[in-house]
Amino acid sequence: MGIRSQSRSNRTGFTAVLVFASTTSVSAVLLPAAPATADAYPWAPAPVNSCGEAGFDPLNRKPDPAAPQENPTIRIGVPVPQIVTVQVPGPKPDNTRVDSTALPADPCAAPCPEIRDNPTPTPAAAPGGGSVAIPQVEITTEAEPIPIPVPGGEPPEPQPSPVANPQPAAPAPVSAPVPAPQLDSVELVNQVTGHGSINRTDTRWSVDGTDLGLMWETKPGQVAVVFGDTFGKGWQPGGAGTDKQDWRSNVVAYSSGHDLSQGLVLDDFVQNTPCHAAEVLDSRKIKNFETTTIPTSGFAVGDRQYLTYMSVNRWSRIPGMWWTNLGGIAWSDDDGRTWTKSQWARWDNLFGVGRFQVATMVPHGDYVYMFGTPNGRLGVIGLARVPSGEVLNKSAYQYWIDGTWVPADGANELLATPLVSGTASELSIRYDEESAQWQMVYLDVTKGKIVLRTAADPQGTWSDPVPLLSTDDYPTAYGGFMHPWSSGKDLYFTVSAWNSYNVYLMHAKLK
Repeated sequence: MGIRSQSRSNRTGFTAVLVFASTTSVSAVLLPAAPATADAYPWAPAPVNSCGEAGFDPLNRKPDPAAPQENPTIRIGVPVPQIVTVQVPGPKPDNTRVDSTALPADPCAAPCPEIRDNPTPTPAAAPGGGSVAIPQVEITTEAEPIPIPVPGGEPPEPQPSPVANPQPAAPAPVSAPVPAPQLDSVELVNQVTGHGSINRTDTRWSVDGTDLGLMWETKPGQVAVVFGDTFGKGWQPGGAGTDKQDWRSNVVAYSSGHDLSQGLVLDDFVQNTPCHAAEVLDSRKIKNFETTTIPTSGFAVGDRQYLTYMSVNRWSRIPGMWWTNLGGIAWSDDDGRTWTKSQWARWDNLFGVGRFQVATMVPHGDYVYMFGTPNGRLGVIGLARVPSGEVLNKSAYQYWIDGTWVPADGANELLATPLVSGTASELSIRYDEESAQWQMVYLDVTKGKIVLRTAADPQGTWSDPVPLLSTDDYPTAYGGFMHPWSSGKDLYFTVSAWNSYNVYLMHAKLK
């Protein structure tokens, strides 16, 4: 997921001059640039995994003094209108799936050497030392699609309309505030994806570059990990974009390792061909129509798995802004191998004011709670709930408005009371059994930090934000998605880094 803009580097705290870069991106997250006075860590060589493969270091490090200085390039794009016919409803999703290829006994061997051997990508590194670089200006043309819908494709099988089941209004006052958590330390545990990771996702599943890493428990002993825009063979570090290799809008992996101090270990991915992670939620990949489909959370109710997602119409040229078509819910009854988008559980972004475009849903007790923000990175958090058996029935939702659960009716979803002051993006929310408190982690782009809040109830009162990670230290970091097996004083969460465009596991110790 991540905020998208014309240049995906805009989400990462790169220097302001890169805001003018013109390369079209799949997803770019806005992070404030690290202050010029922030101390960088000393230069260090790239980390190496047990197979001797060099990985990536997301820390803010000084340039390699031995590396040659490269002149940066400022690309100024000139949009050129291009008529594109778009078949509607379009092709059906490709649900081809294959059984997993057994991993070889030698953890450093490639399971499909005839398809993917050990690649050696160019490392993502800070510019070298030496004299001041002189920027090069490059003016290019770029297509600006104008979609024209035409009949074509295969209509999806109609889904029965849910029976209207409006819930009566119910009081929902805020609870007394809980003490704000105190942070003891935060450390990087492991690189989860990409070349040089412990999981070797490039060689095993053709996941060379990816982001997000949303997690939920699918069943006892198994966690699903869903990633955003993903690229395979031929991809090189430096972000994502529609011109990248082997683009999939999303992929799903599984993990069963409980000892998170040893890292987030991935057991397998859903695959459509041997050693190739499958795209599980299809997208049209047409700018100004549907650029991509990004998962925003996952959860399970019984044996059924759910994904919330946003259908992205286009990324904006303004950093931190993008436009969605809708926020929706998909479900899977085969442990996440194939997914179906609900035709009814969707929140259309009429006039761009939808409040639940980027949703995070959490089951607890008899309800599933839905926390949502508008498209873009500068919205406020709204709250809704639905009986756990009615997740796909929009009429059964209630929105939290001024201390009351208000039935879904008319524009009530647009009136949801903001949960906390300020803006938030990329929400991750869970209920911690050990502390009997709710935890909320999100990216605050105005402060350049990933923060943690806690509360006794979903509606709050939420504590003041506690910074977990700063873009001063991790200048291209975004995300902040909690592992469901975190507990008590040990909070594990994933972050993504733009320059290496891969996912990392972090461990926060709370006092």
